Amino acid sequence: MISHELVLAVERVSFSYGVVPALIDVNISIGRGEIVGLLGPNGAGKTTLLRIISGLLVPDAGIVKLSGQESSRLSPWAIAARGVAHVPQGRRCFSGLTVEDNLIVGGYRLPQTKALAQLETTYEVFPVLRDKRRQLAAELSGGQQQMLAIGRAIMSAPDLLLLDEPSLGLSPKLVQQMLATLLRLSEVLRAGILLVEQNTRLALSASKRAYVMRGGRILLDADSATVASEVKALYFGQTARGSALT
Repeated sequence: MISHELVLAVERVSFSYGVVPALIDVNISIGRGEIVGLLGPNGAGKTTLLRIISGLLVPDAGIVKLSGQESSRLSPWAIAARGVAHVPQGRRCFSGLTVEDNLIVGGYRLPQTKALAQLETTYEVFPVLRDKRRQLAAELSGGQQQMLAIGRAIMSAPDLLLLDEPSLGLSPKLVQQMLATLLRLSEVLRAGILLVEQNTRLALSASKRAYVMRGGRILLDADSATVASEVKALYFGQTARGSALT
């Protein structure tokens, strides 16, 4: 069940790389237990927004609140301690460590008893990781490494999970498995999940609500069914009537 408790509120955030604006007056929110899609073409500002939420970048203007507390200028490790887990593109597993050691690294902030319980939760979500827990991460397939990257984030028992293109490079069959995994994560973690995806079908199937970005701005905030009917026009800069978007 989705809670009305907000785990994330981004309020009027702007950011530029030098003189090039990347985010312009962005507002988004996520409730506990809610999966929210964030869609848009390459260069829309999606990854920049995730990096601001997780503290890797500091906004030029606006604020970010985590469970009602401002976090806009905290360090990445302080934001992680507040319950944010960020899974960037590219998986980035520790290839020379075993699967289980990769997972244990993700839970290093937790007391030992809670970390062990979280490890069991992770194995329930990704049974294949239990089967391969003694293998090196480098020996896993691409899809299994993606599971491991998400599993390592789960190990921190996050309140907010940021996923940047989790389906990138996966086969159609694995994309379907990813959809089932996202729905399972929402149920098990009761965390808010912000899902950045180029695969609009996956994002809109997993979420009940989504945002569409283009040119650093939020162009649409609506239920996923509405976004599905509008997304092509929004991506390419035209409304359903064919007029240019401003």
